[in-house]
Amino acid sequence: MSKPLNLHLILFLFSYLFLHVSFATDEHKQNPFTPKASLIRYWNTHISNNLPQPTFLISKASPLNAVDTAFFTKLASENTLNTRLSTFCSAANLFCDFDTSLQTHRRPLTPPHKDDANFASYNNKQFTTYGGSRVGGADTFKNYSDNINMPVNSFTRYSPNTAGHGERFTSYSDNGNVANDSFSSYGAGATGGLGEFKSYESNVNVPNLKFSSYSSNGNNHKQSFSSYTENTNSGTEVFTSYGKNGNGVPTEFNNYGKSSNIVGSTFASYGQLANAANDSFKGYSSSANNPHSTFKNYGAKVSSGVERFENYRDEANVGDDTFQNYLRDSTSTKASFVNYGKSFNQGLDKFKGYGKGAVNRQIEFKTYGVNNSFSGYADKKGVSFTGYTQSVPQGGKLVNKWVEEGKFFRESLLKPGTIMKMPDIKDKMPKRSFLPRVISSKLPFSTSKLGDLRGTFKAKENSTLERIIVNALGECERPSSPGETKQCVASVEDMIDFVISVLGDNVAVRTTKNVNGSGKQVVIGSVRGINRGKVTKSVSCHQSLLPYLLYYCHSVPKVRVYEADILDKKSKAKINQGVAICHLDTSAWSAGHGAFLSLGSGPGLIEVCHWIFENDMTWAVAD
Repeated sequence: MSKPLNLHLILFLFSYLFLHVSFATDEHKQNPFTPKASLIRYWNTHISNNLPQPTFLISKASPLNAVDTAFFTKLASENTLNTRLSTFCSAANLFCDFDTSLQTHRRPLTPPHKDDANFASYNNKQFTTYGGSRVGGADTFKNYSDNINMPVNSFTRYSPNTAGHGERFTSYSDNGNVANDSFSSYGAGATGGLGEFKSYESNVNVPNLKFSSYSSNGNNHKQSFSSYTENTNSGTEVFTSYGKNGNGVPTEFNNYGKSSNIVGSTFASYGQLANAANDSFKGYSSSANNPHSTFKNYGAKVSSGVERFENYRDEANVGDDTFQNYLRDSTSTKASFVNYGKSFNQGLDKFKGYGKGAVNRQIEFKTYGVNNSFSGYADKKGVSFTGYTQSVPQGGKLVNKWVEEGKFFRESLLKPGTIMKMPDIKDKMPKRSFLPRVISSKLPFSTSKLGDLRGTFKAKENSTLERIIVNALGECERPSSPGETKQCVASVEDMIDFVISVLGDNVAVRTTKNVNGSGKQVVIGSVRGINRGKVTKSVSCHQSLLPYLLYYCHSVPKVRVYEADILDKKSKAKINQGVAICHLDTSAWSAGHGAFLSLGSGPGLIEVCHWIFENDMTWAVAD
């Protein structure tokens, strides 16, 4: 007895025949079985008003045709999408290549360089044995892989065994989205000379940086980082075997991770077995939001070295840092922390194995923050604490620099003629589309099924993609705040259903029209209050990072929503139509919320307004 045909197979065959036979005579007619056509029907049958369909939202529908939708739906139901992952990602307009390797792109190796080089506006490349055994001279990189969505750069055996040679990087991979950069064997065995990085990975959305065997066996080869990963968001930086076996190697970091948001840094074997090392961090994680840094084997077995941290986590907002085996078994080493952990809101710092086994060490802490712990701490001889448990005075206005100017503002500014700073509202995430609901509903989207979701998108353990998936799951699964109703949606249909459950079916959705004026001083033109400016409820949807388009939607009670003309400051010509939302009840917000750091005051004491950024949106009952 034959088995009945699979429903998905029937749909697949029917769609194939319908597409290739029925529409053969008129290719311009839209196939009613495409995800976009299905979405339009869903909108028309579920939204009760006759307002125009929002073009910006409909355009995010899946571009899959009917045949591919049926085929990939069948694979999703069988949990075998990974067997056609590349084809699936391409056809469905997904972004699955977060961990792009140089081998994937098969870029040719660049031969060793023998002469001084001056690179300007240089993009992705793989270098091997760059500048090896050079004597004197300098190599200069300017505008290296800047303004690229996903820069992928690799230097293998960079400037090994040089003498008196300089390497200078200016504006390296700045303004990227997901940066994957690595240096292997950087400056190994170098004598004299200078290595300098200025504006390294600034304004990157998701940095993924690796330095392996950095300046090992070097001899007085100075390394300088200025503005390292400043203003970055949600990424990792790894230094492995940093300055190992170095002799008299001075290393300087200025503004390391300044104003970054949720960035994890790992230093392993930092300065291990070095002689007369001279390392300094100035402005480490200053004004950062929720930094997570780990130092392992920092300064272990160092002889006659000097380690300095100035303004460590100064004005940072919470965070979690760990030092393990700090200056262990060192000899005649001096370490100083100035203004350590003086945070606006308390973080958590742990020292394990601090100075254990060290001889003749001198360690000094000045203005040391609260909520820190020491374990494996041998004794206090040679250690001084000055100003212990001091913290930033509370009360009054304290502008924390990780809060961009103009990101939050008071409702009184929404009136014609106001001159104000428009924050950077540009969407820096990869361009992606929603999945059809028949596919997204079959994906194992939960922490309990993380392994299955990793398998679907071939996310390797500890990879950038795995971290992105974990972050998205964590945000979607966290408990709702008091008075909040939330849901993560992977299709427009799911978004419509959630909005209707909160606001009813007579709704309208709005977003800021474009990004003109972003990051500049602008003038507010005419202002219109939605629902006649009355206090209302809305549903705001914010984009999350995953291979496919995912939105975090949540109900926002007691708000006022506005549309405002944005005018050029000089010409007064209209350049944009902004949508702003003002939260009238902030009593449930954290005291450390960026709005209060920027505007002053505290929870429940003021209203807070902000613009709707590019590709985000807010829903409200239709006027």
